[in-house]
Amino acid sequence: MPPTPVVALQLSVDGRPVTLWLKLESHNPHGSVKGRTALALWKDVAGRVDARFGIIESTSGNLGLALAALAAAHRIPFTAVVDPRSSTSLVDAVRALDGRVVTVDEPDGAGGYLLSRLAHIERRLAAQPRLVWPDQYANPASPAVHTRETAPELRAQIHEGPVSVLIAVSTGGTLAGFRDYVLAARPHWELVAVDVVGSAALGGASGRRVLSGIGASRPSAFLPGGHRPTVRIAPQEAVSACLWLAGATGIGVGGSSGALIATALRLFRGTPRRTAVACLCPDGADRYLDTVYSAPWRNRQGLVPVDVGRGVEILAVHDPPHHPGARGTGPSADRGTRSADRGTRSADRGAPAPYAHGKEPFR
Repeated sequence: MPPTPVVALQLSVDGRPVTLWLKLESHNPHGSVKGRTALALWKDVAGRVDARFGIIESTSGNLGLALAALAAAHRIPFTAVVDPRSSTSLVDAVRALDGRVVTVDEPDGAGGYLLSRLAHIERRLAAQPRLVWPDQYANPASPAVHTRETAPELRAQIHEGPVSVLIAVSTGGTLAGFRDYVLAARPHWELVAVDVVGSAALGGASGRRVLSGIGASRPSAFLPGGHRPTVRIAPQEAVSACLWLAGATGIGVGGSSGALIATALRLFRGTPRRTAVACLCPDGADRYLDTVYSAPWRNRQGLVPVDVGRGVEILAVHDPPHHPGARGTGPSADRGTRSADRGTRSADRGAPAPYAHGKEPFR
């Protein structure tokens, strides 16, 4: 799988120059970091899949789309078990690939639908023992692909100095993979977990959650002891960060990426010596046009805007230097300076463009 691009934002935060790296996993096959996970899971279970029964998986959407594409390529049935928070566009895309979609609309009592989705799968497996569940929540193939591929790829694309690397948490597989890489390779990284308020993924009490793709109703099987440090972000902060970034740079990211960016700005403000943060952005804005980027949806959820861009000025947006094995040819021309408050006001005028001025990095 070719490397996904990294964009470097040169910022001034309360007058201090800092760098925010965004690794855009929306450039993966099927549009998200789950393209990596889906391929790893498929390779793990392919040998025991019965073409008459196929595979089933619980998903908030991204993994379901990637698995649906793999199942279609191998001509086997696939069932995605989703819930009412799943993106309409993702659900439609799964169906377009001949995947079956089951929507579980019974809340699980822990702030979401995950436990109800998993209960549905257990019932299906009991009724059809030949059905295969890849189990993204506990299959070691999930963290392994990020230890083997994603983490070293990011390291090759950013500088080797001290960097805080931010990973959003749902199943915990991506974070566990990065943790294992850091323990083995010892890059000069501070690995920070980012979760949402109301999630029990890394311990603590569960509660109501409105964002898909981040957080969970139960502790991660990959990280039973949790992770330190962990930052928990309120949904209004995550959404406001998405709108701020889109308006200020033209880069559109999903809700979990917004949580990462809100965390990065918090960390820059809270620790003046911190000068570089890298965010693994799981997906793009296209999956959230009817939620995060929809003013009516935000109003229904009671998500009051937060001024995440306070004291932040975007000085430049450019491609970073990187080693010769990575895709691209080095830094590009700066794409201009845009003020944070100007970008926030413009974010609601329409869907965000993929990049500022319509240009893509690494081309």
